[in-house]
Amino acid sequence: MTDDLRFIFFPSGFDKYGYLGVCLDKDSKYFNALYPLVLAMDYEAKPKWCPRWFLRFLHVYGNYRSIVRVRNWTLHSLFKKLTKGIMFIDWKTKWYDYDLRISVNAPQHLQDLADDIEYGFANRGRQQELVREIHMIDPDAPIIWGSIKRLEEQLNKIKNKAVDL
Repeated sequence: MTDDLRFIFFPSGFDKYGYLGVCLDKDSKYFNALYPLVLAMDYEAKPKWCPRWFLRFLHVYGNYRSIVRVRNWTLHSLFKKLTKGIMFIDWKTKWYDYDLRISVNAPQHLQDLADDIEYGFANRGRQQELVREIHMIDPDAPIIWGSIKRLEEQLNKIKNKAVDL
């Protein structure tokens, strides 16, 4: 009960967006990637006249702070109506730490933003991985960032050159 009241009226840091269903640690390397999406979702979901503490209240007492359970259907329905059903469902990494997957219930432009964040995060992560591999073989190799294909070709050339020696 006291944790719920603290969450509603005295949120610490990122908890002020807790009504969206997002839980994210500020120290996580994924924070900077997901924060713009959370801000955009907050802008779309929160009515201008409605304080966040009230949305957090509805999230706690209408939804049990859950994206699947309902505690009170009246409060749950009001919460859904006020937030237009916008919710941050989940985020996770799959096979690699840069393979970010984001699930949101939101309008198409927010879905597109989530897709772009996923693509950009994966693209930068793969480029960093390739550059590490290139520098392990040839620490002095010049790097031109921007294209995974170019870096893969450069890595293959360096590997072939190393095999020929």
